[in-house]
Amino acid sequence: MAEKDDDKVRLDKWLWAARFFKTRALAKAAIEGGKVHCRGERCKPSKEPKVGDELVIRSGFDERTVVIRVLSAVRRGAPEAQTLYEETAQSVAAREQAAALRKAGALGMQTDGRPSKKQRRQIQLLRDFKPD
Repeated sequence: MAEKDDDKVRLDKWLWAARFFKTRALAKAAIEGGKVHCRGERCKPSKEPKVGDELVIRSGFDERTVVIRVLSAVRRGAPEAQTLYEETAQSVAAREQAAALRKAGALGMQTDGRPSKKQRRQIQLLRDFKPD
């Protein structure tokens, strides 16, 4: 692709090329759903990002803050795609800390399965309890 074509690239296409999303449709849906912010604001899929722009991308439990280094509309291998952006140090630290908390079960996500009959009765008693 010619250099002049890479000067203007859609945000959804850049996110796809940088391998944040598997398809452009998923990238577009994430942008429209408010999961991608450019310079602190919600944006549209057709926005033309510029080198140096800061993007906040939420995906699943993770939130990444990246700075665009190179514009590209062509999807290539993962090592080459990682050269398109640089993740901030604060973002890396926050993601690692959140992953450690999830792994430790500190967020209360870990369950032993469905409650037993006795546990369900206790839950119901707590729900019906009305303090005087």
